[in-house]
Amino acid sequence: MIDVLEKTFSATTPTMFDALEPQPADALLALIGLHRADPRPDKIDVGVGVYRDATGATPVFGAVKAAEALLVRDQPTKAYLGAEGDARFTELLSKIVLGPVLARSDRLTGVQTPGGTGALRLGAELLARAGMTGRVWIGAPTWPNHAPIFTAARLTVASHPYYDAAISHLDFDGMVEALRSAARGDVVLLHGCCHNPTGTGFSIEQWAVLAQLFAEHGVVPFIDLAYQGLGDGLEQDAAGMRLMLDAVPQALIAYSCDKNFGLYRERVGALWVQAPATALVSTIRDNLLVLARSLWSMPPDHGAAVVRLILEDPGLIDLWRAELDEMRTRIGQLRSALAAAHPRLGPIAGQRGMFAMLPIDRNAVDAMRERHGIYMAGSGRINIAGLKTETIIPFVESLTPFLG
Repeated sequence: MIDVLEKTFSATTPTMFDALEPQPADALLALIGLHRADPRPDKIDVGVGVYRDATGATPVFGAVKAAEALLVRDQPTKAYLGAEGDARFTELLSKIVLGPVLARSDRLTGVQTPGGTGALRLGAELLARAGMTGRVWIGAPTWPNHAPIFTAARLTVASHPYYDAAISHLDFDGMVEALRSAARGDVVLLHGCCHNPTGTGFSIEQWAVLAQLFAEHGVVPFIDLAYQGLGDGLEQDAAGMRLMLDAVPQALIAYSCDKNFGLYRERVGALWVQAPATALVSTIRDNLLVLARSLWSMPPDHGAAVVRLILEDPGLIDLWRAELDEMRTRIGQLRSALAAAHPRLGPIAGQRGMFAMLPIDRNAVDAMRERHGIYMAGSGRINIAGLKTETIIPFVESLTPFLG
């Protein structure tokens, strides 16, 4: 039947899909394929952005396994939850993310989303629905999916300086100077901690400078907090975001549990919106739910239920925190070893999270892949957790000719 239908259309027959244009392949997926096909036993993958332990595996947390066992034993139904998802999950998670004081704020409302990406998209759609006509400012460089999420929601994206790759340093002065031109009602996307791709974040003093700037200019922060606990600790990694929320009347927070609970494929996240007045909270929430209903109807339950069960059980909370501490310690040790191996890599020790940007160009990235089987993003971004103690030296030896 399909063959018959195809024959009824010639190459010149107009179709509804004629306006579509071919799209470039996803660079990361292509990198995964190249690495998989490489037969060299000593190849190194520092491209894919998932945590790996000392064996090279991406483990399932013991706390997650225990919570899943409880879920299998006790879950009474698989019926729909509703557009807001698991309300208890959002309530318990808010205490981790926002802290005990902000979590009780009557100006904040939150809903479960499919991962941090879902939270970003839901927030972007809320801004568009609210009639935002200003700009969404995004630092350069950033996670490659940030700008497409906001442009897909029909919002205008602007770029500001963030990182000077030549000296591996945060360009905070350049960022502040650029954002002085932001108009009232503009939005600035901020990484809450563990910046992807540079690993370079703000000090608490720099958060305070930004908070004052945003408050004075009427700029709205949209904070992407995707790696809480992998930098300096759960409380420390949220401190800057909380300072910002205290200073400004309105804000959005996109959150991901993918990394700090190891729930990558379960797509677990949340979005909180801080309203300038309590009278607006109900309307904001109503619009969030209407938008969520049109985007994904209802978020997946399993991962959120796992997080909820962990956060309801003091013993599982302790186990989860211990496992998170172990991840953070491993990443820190790898950073220190990498920084000590070459002077040009020294700044890596002061960065946080899984990612860093090497001071090399695309030609060097390609050469390292072809000559040594080392796979990384074309930008020179590496996943620190993709290294092992025993691969640090061969990695740096392969890298050294390109460091100048």
